[in-house]
Amino acid sequence: MSRTALQTALARAKADGRAALIGYLPAGFPDPDSSIKVVEAMVEGGCDVVEVGLPYSDPTMDGPTIQRAADTALAAGTTPPDVLRVVEATAATGAAALVMTYWNPVERYGPDRFCADLAAAGGSGVITPDLIPEEAGDWFAATDASGLDRIFLVAPSSSDRRLRLATQASRGFVYAASLMGVTGTRAQVSGTAERLVARTRDAIGDGGLPVCVGLGISNRSQAAEVASYADGVIAGAGFCQRVLDAPDLETGISAVRSFAEDLALGARDGRV
Repeated sequence: MSRTALQTALARAKADGRAALIGYLPAGFPDPDSSIKVVEAMVEGGCDVVEVGLPYSDPTMDGPTIQRAADTALAAGTTPPDVLRVVEATAATGAAALVMTYWNPVERYGPDRFCADLAAAGGSGVITPDLIPEEAGDWFAATDASGLDRIFLVAPSSSDRRLRLATQASRGFVYAASLMGVTGTRAQVSGTAERLVARTRDAIGDGGLPVCVGLGISNRSQAAEVASYADGVIAGAGFCQRVLDAPDLETGISAVRSFAEDLALGARDGRV
């Protein structure tokens, strides 16, 4: 299988001597057309990869900020076809486009159809936070058929066996959740994150699969800290919060661009 846009973006960041910057935004937030403008600002600010969230009414992993953003997107009438349209616009920026989604919407859409439509829109892969490898046989087949990367999550509580299962099932990168809890910006990155990355790399062995860290990253210094030991820095709530706090869309877009620029500097600082 040829290298995906995600794999290319991560390899390019590594060659540049920095960690990749991965941003998250729910499609349709604050509405479908506006979310495309926000994503474009994220990429202009330095995001190498964008996780396009599929808004869902029962998000178990999301904290209050991302829940508010997803609720706003749902209230704006965002549908899976809108998500695919945002993916297509993201790919058009030159950044790698992923979808982050809970499993139920994919199951309802149909895994094979979802993967085929996502690949046709220029998507590189999918992050499924509530799907475990033992129950993902159909998902393996669907992603393989469409040439998509599949990203599974590991956490500080993951056993060595769980780490092996997740890393063997993943393609593109492994998502290391830095702490036990929901998404959201925090005053400091969890002290368990670096240890989790080391354990995950031990489970990967010589395969070289990148490990990217998310949950709680809210400023340049935190991005630099994570970049010192991980292949990618993932931020989501900080982008959503800047749109939520802004008096109008243009102000929010400007704040999002500046935030991405700050994190991108941190992703480079950590390797200096």
